[in-house]
Amino acid sequence: MILNSNQIRAWDTFTIKNEPIESINLMERAALACFYWLKKMNFSSSQFHIFCGNGNNGGDGLAIGRLLLYAGARVNLYILKGKNKGSVDFQTNLLRWKEYSKREINWLSEPSDFPDLSDGGIIIDALFGSGLNRPLDGFNAQLITYLNEKAHLTISIDLPSGLRADELQIEEQKIRAHYTISFQCPKLAFYFPENEKYTGEIHILDIGLHSGYLENLTVNHYLLDVNKIKSLYKPRKRFSHKGTFGHALIIAGSYGKTGAALLSAKACLHSGVGLLTIAAPKCAYDILQIGVPEAMVISDDKSNKIASLKLNFPQYQAAGIGPGIGTAEATRRWLLEQLSKIKKPLVLDADALNVIAYEEKWKCIPKDAVLTPHPKEFDRLFGNCQHSQERMQKAIEKAMELSCIIVLKGHHTLIATPEGMAWFNTTGNAGMATGGSGDVLTGIITGLLAQGYSPTDASLLGVWLHGRAGDLASKEYGEEALSASHIIQFLGKAFLSMTCP
Repeated sequence: MILNSNQIRAWDTFTIKNEPIESINLMERAALACFYWLKKMNFSSSQFHIFCGNGNNGGDGLAIGRLLLYAGARVNLYILKGKNKGSVDFQTNLLRWKEYSKREINWLSEPSDFPDLSDGGIIIDALFGSGLNRPLDGFNAQLITYLNEKAHLTISIDLPSGLRADELQIEEQKIRAHYTISFQCPKLAFYFPENEKYTGEIHILDIGLHSGYLENLTVNHYLLDVNKIKSLYKPRKRFSHKGTFGHALIIAGSYGKTGAALLSAKACLHSGVGLLTIAAPKCAYDILQIGVPEAMVISDDKSNKIASLKLNFPQYQAAGIGPGIGTAEATRRWLLEQLSKIKKPLVLDADALNVIAYEEKWKCIPKDAVLTPHPKEFDRLFGNCQHSQERMQKAIEKAMELSCIIVLKGHHTLIATPEGMAWFNTTGNAGMATGGSGDVLTGIITGLLAQGYSPTDASLLGVWLHGRAGDLASKEYGEEALSASHIIQFLGKAFLSMTCP
């Protein structure tokens, strides 16, 4: 789960009260976790420049510095000179530093105090952490700019200074960390694409916060990981037959875009569906019969596009519509007519979403439908968004308003549910940013719907499997050479990685 900054502070307080443990000792526990991480990464014997504010993030930095000194590292300490003495735990760790080390403390109050960082040492950013709720300005902004310009390698503790934990702010000064070490659970800020250049590689360290705090906690943002997926998965029974696993309908393709239909259909078959029918224009008929011999094919009277297909939707357990169908006027009229007839679980992707956006008919989206837009398709459908947090919030709002599931595709694909929940996927890689990858996802989710998974569960399971197959494929082919067909190729191994010990 993903907690906001207030919830995380409340979790600290709950732990202090109920473990029980003193606040300063909980800070020491966090510092030890950071020290062991530095040691694991082979950083612990390096030269360090530790920059501290006078809050608890600065207290973390002081404690980490002291532990590094214990281990024999070379540590230079720099502290912002504030108007007040700082937090109690900061003051305690400052005293501990002075008691242990005779090294000079460098106080920073003006640009002339900025140190020479040409030795290539590691910068530890413990200036502000998640306690910041306003833009950095003046001297603080100057310091951030200086560190970004001079840094050889920067490690931020909790959050890169200047970054907000729960709110995306674009035009603000922030540390550009190579690594971010955060505690116990991830922060919402880590899932905004705009923040990638600031967070670098993210590591979440367990510091043993009391699990009792989570028992009655209301959370709306979750991580989609293998444990959640295992709880959703339905193993096959030995006496099953093809009828047990449903009959799916994929409506896809137009002249020049038969590949979209092929990819979606193959992915649907590899998701475990019992039977598959593909509905496509006449020009795709021979290609699909040869390319997907396991499927049945229905062709439109029109040669180059779908415009007059007559389908018996009740005979299918689920349908997926959109990959490569185009947005010709006849196709738009046909699709809007079908949406009023379909009472089965439904996936709407690609051109199906573009048609709805073009006609401004999004209220005709059937209840419980699964929408799988990429960001531009989402904006066409629901209006332009200025940044990813606005898009995320709108996806949650529209999923609730329309009683549908919105799968907003991206590096951490967001699954927004009608109940107002938001799930961020933890599988997938940049190699999957390639044509046809979305068609594959449509096929997977459609196949899972046909097997009886609920729209939400099919979306969660489908997105995770899609990303997992992409991860396995990238290990074989590399991200640059990865294609949508490779994702299908590795779906079997994705299932096995979920079900095998």
